[in-house]
Amino acid sequence: MGQKGAETRDRLLDATQELVETGGYFGTGLNRVIAVSGAPRGSLYFHFPGGKDQLVGESVQRAGQAIGDSLGGLAEAGLSVTEFVQAVLRHLGDRLEESGWRKGCPVATVALETAATSDPLQEACSEVYTAWEEALRAQLAGRPDADDLAVTILALVEGALLLARAHRSRDPLDRVARQIGTLLS
Repeated sequence: MGQKGAETRDRLLDATQELVETGGYFGTGLNRVIAVSGAPRGSLYFHFPGGKDQLVGESVQRAGQAIGDSLGGLAEAGLSVTEFVQAVLRHLGDRLEESGWRKGCPVATVALETAATSDPLQEACSEVYTAWEEALRAQLAGRPDADDLAVTILALVEGALLLARAHRSRDPLDRVARQIGTLLS
């Protein structure tokens, strides 16, 4: 694939991520993806012959990788586990607030809407969540309860993002950050 093809593919994925994250899977039509991306209709089917599910699945994986890269950067900063999780919550809160409360978790909406009906999308969401759990588990290395804590922290973060978006307030994120500090002490 040439540079122009790669740029078109990236524009399609960027548009899909934006639309899915703000409007959900069912609120994201292919015509809207084409309009937002500025890509020709034929390019959509050329790059994503599996249609909407392939496009959304790759978008979810790409968004998950971007968040994962942010987690990796924070992990390399030499923070304590509590500081690491609080920094993650601040980062996600900043992202949410900067989007006007429209962008919570780039995976949650797709998981909620499609996990029971689309195996490829369920698998994409599961892979992203597994990678995030592993990043958390790595921060908890040496603790006998690392597996359980990684899942608990991820669930708290996801719930806090949902509540912050619903309330249009960082308060749920701040409260969860404090409780995670207590949980980890």
